[in-house]
Amino acid sequence: MATVDDTAITEILATAKNIAVVGLSSKRYRASYGVTETLLECGYRIFPVNPYETEVLGTKCYARLENIPEKIDIVDIFRRSEFVPEIVDAAIRMGARAIWMQEGVEDEASAERARRAGLFVTMDNCIAKELYKRGKP
Repeated sequence: MATVDDTAITEILATAKNIAVVGLSSKRYRASYGVTETLLECGYRIFPVNPYETEVLGTKCYARLENIPEKIDIVDIFRRSEFVPEIVDAAIRMGARAIWMQEGVEDEASAERARRAGLFVTMDNCIAKELYKRGKP
């Protein structure tokens, strides 16, 4: 697992409200589905991003990150690493505060680009596991 800054993670999880979940699937057996259920239980507003879905977990799904009409705090990425650069670029353009690459997702060049733009970045790290470590949900 990539290095994790516990203090920064605690701060972003405590202050974030809106989380875009890129690659969220309506298939209950997918990790993205279970993790997003945890995010909802913890009180976050989720914004599913998947061009092949219209609604997931009772929430409207957006085809692209840029289509979300709200300010996004965390962009949670459930896509293969080769798709990360375009997602990070969109997150930077839309003013997101953080990039969260789930377990198995890493792209150091994109992470560095996001950091230079002022975003918090964590890679190869499960947001639900971090919430559980902090006593949530």
